[in-house]
Amino acid sequence: MSNEYKIPYAYATNIYDIDPDFFRKEGIKVLLCDLDNTLDSYKALLPRKEAIDLKKKLDNLGIKLIIISNNRPKRVKPYANALGVTYISKAGKPFKKKISRFLKENCYNLNEVMLIGDQLLTDIKCASRLKIKSILLEKLVEEDQWTTKINRLFDKPLRKRLRRKNALVDWRKRYEHS
Repeated sequence: MSNEYKIPYAYATNIYDIDPDFFRKEGIKVLLCDLDNTLDSYKALLPRKEAIDLKKKLDNLGIKLIIISNNRPKRVKPYANALGVTYISKAGKPFKKKISRFLKENCYNLNEVMLIGDQLLTDIKCASRLKIKSILLEKLVEEDQWTTKINRLFDKPLRKRLRRKNALVDWRKRYEHS
């Protein structure tokens, strides 16, 4: 496996299965979160109840949630505004330039930033390039945009290889040891 496809720090079925206290114990102050098939379906215009609840829990722990999506502002802005979070649309994942610039401009310490998403080729690869921790998720819902369907053709064998090597560490194991 190429060095570019780094192994995620942790794995979870979905973002809503993760106890938000895990992020606090990991020293995370900024959670960069993919939108489509991570927080919600790509068809969802407004945040689901679980997303709103997660945002409140993170706020209570002093953790800033930021949506980072490769999707257009027309898709991301209304959702992010309804959730009350900052966002980066057309983020360019797996490339780090736009996100790196944002993190520097806001003086975020990379040791306190984590990226969470459902794709190895975009989310986890981007986190690797940024040199930050990441969590890989399964897709939240069945439907995908056509571009994502193409990525999943490459993602599937890479995940299989990570599983075979026991390289996907469940977040609960990390939580127990942090």
